[in-house]
Amino acid sequence: MLKILSDSVATLDAWLWGLPFIIILLGTHIFCTIRTGFVQKHTFKGIRLSVTPDPDGEGEVSQFGALTTALAATIGTGNIIGVATAVASGGPGAVFWMWITGVFGMATKYMETAMAVKYREQTKDGRMMGGAFTALERGLHSKWLAVLFALFGGIAAFGIGCLTQANSISTALKQNFGVDEKIAGIVVAILTAIVIIGGVKSITKVTEKLIPFMAAFYVLGCLWVIFMNRSVLGESIALIFKSAFSFQAGAGGVFGFTVAKALRFGCARGLFSNESGMGSAPIVAASAKTRNPVRQSMVSMTGTFWDTVVICALTGITLVSSAVAHPEFLASGSNTDTTVLTFHAFSLIPTIGKPVIAISLALFAYSTILGWSYYGERCAEYLLGSKVIKYYKVIFVVLSFVGCIVKLATVWNIADILNGLMIIPNVIGVFLLSGVLVADLKKYANNIDDVDPTPVPVVDRDSK
Repeated sequence: MLKILSDSVATLDAWLWGLPFIIILLGTHIFCTIRTGFVQKHTFKGIRLSVTPDPDGEGEVSQFGALTTALAATIGTGNIIGVATAVASGGPGAVFWMWITGVFGMATKYMETAMAVKYREQTKDGRMMGGAFTALERGLHSKWLAVLFALFGGIAAFGIGCLTQANSISTALKQNFGVDEKIAGIVVAILTAIVIIGGVKSITKVTEKLIPFMAAFYVLGCLWVIFMNRSVLGESIALIFKSAFSFQAGAGGVFGFTVAKALRFGCARGLFSNESGMGSAPIVAASAKTRNPVRQSMVSMTGTFWDTVVICALTGITLVSSAVAHPEFLASGSNTDTTVLTFHAFSLIPTIGKPVIAISLALFAYSTILGWSYYGERCAEYLLGSKVIKYYKVIFVVLSFVGCIVKLATVWNIADILNGLMIIPNVIGVFLLSGVLVADLKKYANNIDDVDPTPVPVVDRDSK
């Protein structure tokens, strides 16, 4: 019975992430890029704004705090295991399509964030709340689509944001440091509870310090491995581009994959990594102190730049160059155990290589737990009111322990499915509200310090 269920989930996941859904995803990224006049040209402005305090902005947390919390949720196992899965299942060309998904996905991240911030609300106790659910309800007057998004998001947080991440932590600690799964589970649950109990302000205080450290720690490890593989670096990069457009299996040398698989797994894992189009990151962006929607949206789109255009690309080059330099690495791995390729690559670093990747994986997964706890909490509050928050947090903490001790063979597929279901209502909102969002972009892009005079409405969700 369990095998039938597992096979059914895998089949549904494969169908969802077939050509039709990839067309929807890439189509949205291209549409948003064209509609905004290539908003990616403001990337460096967004980076500058992310570290520039905005005391005149209305919100709960700083722009940098909102960005690091979003990055906490997105820089996760997708950047390590997800990229390895893409390479193992789709070949080196998948790295190129992940990168393309990131470049064009920046425009979608801009639009979905602008939508969330423009239509955010203030709760009766002064907290900011927004996301695709408020935009769909207030902007499109479509309550049922808003409810669907919040329902998918609230459930997805338990899977993609908790169970799978906790399982990655316990696996990394068990394999590399001999830590018992139950001990790991207790530690993860305690650390999660300590942070999320204080809400978004507590989460951002942690992520503002954790994200820069863990990203630099991991990037230095990648650069070290790439330097060790420098003799095949040019060949590896050429292989990535060649395999991305190869229609003949085996054209990739040590890999044997065609463009169809590279495109499918590259796009699927690209989304899993940067979440552009999913509507998750805008939930925390809506809490940011910002004087207009455009300002925060430019900051938020840099999250996709850092996550996929930089970190996933570095991971992909690290893995492909290691496989080219050491073909035996592929022989010892498989599509179901893609951690093997990753750990082999980092084992090239003498002595500390495997601990570096193990610690990076644990930190990335833990940060994802923190970010997604907030996403899920906000979705649950939208559906059931503020009274559900404390219960949601308790369930989330308990599942962070369960994820450490239970094997979750089908959870990755379930997470992929829920990602897809979140995209549908979110993308509908982006398309139908694009005219309003682009008008704001034209208004504030060159006047980024102007204050939006539209007041944020105070809404009592507990009475709805």
